[in-house]
Amino acid sequence: MPDQPISIAQYYHERTKYDPQTIASKSKGLDWSQQPYPFKEYKIGQTFDLKPYLSRQTVPQKGDFWRRISRILGCSYGLTAKIATMGSPLYLRSAPSAGGLYPAEVYLISRGTEFLPAGLYSYQGQSHSLLLFWESDVWTNLQSACFWNPVLENTDIALVTSAIFYRSAWRYEDRAYRRIFLDTGHLLGNIELSASINDYRAHLIGGFNDSQMNELLYLDSEKESVMTVIPLADLLNIRQNLPPSTTALPSATTTLYPKIAEGELLNSLHRATIIATDEKIEANITPSNWEDKYNFPFCLKVSVTSRPVNWGEDLIDLESTMLKRRSTRAYSGASLSLDELRALLHFTYQPQDYADQNLDPNPDYFDLDLLETFIAVSAVTGLEEGCY
Repeated sequence: MPDQPISIAQYYHERTKYDPQTIASKSKGLDWSQQPYPFKEYKIGQTFDLKPYLSRQTVPQKGDFWRRISRILGCSYGLTAKIATMGSPLYLRSAPSAGGLYPAEVYLISRGTEFLPAGLYSYQGQSHSLLLFWESDVWTNLQSACFWNPVLENTDIALVTSAIFYRSAWRYEDRAYRRIFLDTGHLLGNIELSASINDYRAHLIGGFNDSQMNELLYLDSEKESVMTVIPLADLLNIRQNLPPSTTALPSATTTLYPKIAEGELLNSLHRATIIATDEKIEANITPSNWEDKYNFPFCLKVSVTSRPVNWGEDLIDLESTMLKRRSTRAYSGASLSLDELRALLHFTYQPQDYADQNLDPNPDYFDLDLLETFIAVSAVTGLEEGCY
C-alpha cells in the first residue's frame, strides 16, 4: 500500500510520468519481431465498399447517405499516406497516433436502416470499407449498456471507438494508457469535425457499462476495450435534431489496492475505472468549486481575440487540412506570428464563432472543468517568451 491513500489514478500517474532522471531508463529496446499489426481483421462478414463515395461531388439520391458516411470515416480514421520501410509499409491515418501505432479501432452499430442492416460493423481502414460481422438487432442492448441515454432513442447509427492495449504497450509499456487516451482524443476531434462537415451531430457518450459494451462487440476485455460511444444524429432529419445530454459519468475512486508490479499498471488502472452500474448516475458531474490557482493578478495578460478562420465553401479547406496533417521532426525554426497563435486558440476554444460555417457551436466534451491550458512561448513574433 502507498503511504498516503491516494487514488489508483494518481498512483498510476506518479509511477508512469517522465522526469529527467528516469526518462532514459524508461526507453527500452523494442522487440521488432513482436511489433503489433495495426489493423483488425475478421475472417467472415459482408463488406460494404466505401471507396466509390469518397468524392465531394453530389451523387444521385440514395448514394448521398454512403457519401456522407464514407467521408466521415475517411476524415476520422482513414488512410492518408503510405511510407516505405525495411519491412511492411507504414500507413498513416487522418488521426495522429503516438509512435504511429494506432491502438484505436472504430466500429459502427446500426439500428437497421434502408442502407445498413441492423448489426455490428468494423471500419476497415486499410480497404476503406465497413464489414458487417454480426447481423442482428443489437440496438436495445446498446441502449441498456449506455444506461438508456436519450440520444439513442432517436438515432439510427452510432460509432464506437475501442483501444487494443498491446498496440501501444508494445512500445510505451504501462505508460501506454496515457498514449491511448491522447490518440482517442485526436480521433474524437476528427469525428466531431467530419460529422459536422457532413451534416451529422456527434453526441459523445463516455459513461456506459464497460462489460456490456465489450460483450456487445465481442471484445476480449483483457486485450481490447470500448473507450467511447458516439451516436450520429442526422441533421437533415428534423427528428434527430436533439439537445445535448450527459457525456460523462463517474467511476468509483479506488484507494485500496496492493503495490502494483511494473507491467500491470495499465490493466490495473483500466479495471479500477470501469463503470458497472448507473446507480450513481446523478453524482457530481458539475463544475467544481476549486479556486483558480493560475489566476495571478500580477501577470502580463494578452488578448487573443481573433476573427474566425474562414474554412472555405462547404468547409473544403478544413477537410483538406485534416487529410494532409502530418507529424514532423524537421522544423524550420521560423517564428509564429501572434495572429497565427490567436487563430489557433480561437478555433480550438471558441466553437460558437463557427456556427455560421455550419460547425457545431456547442460540441460535446467530457469535463472541461478538469483541464487547464498552458502556452509555452519561445518564438512568437509580438509576444514575449515565457509560459502563459
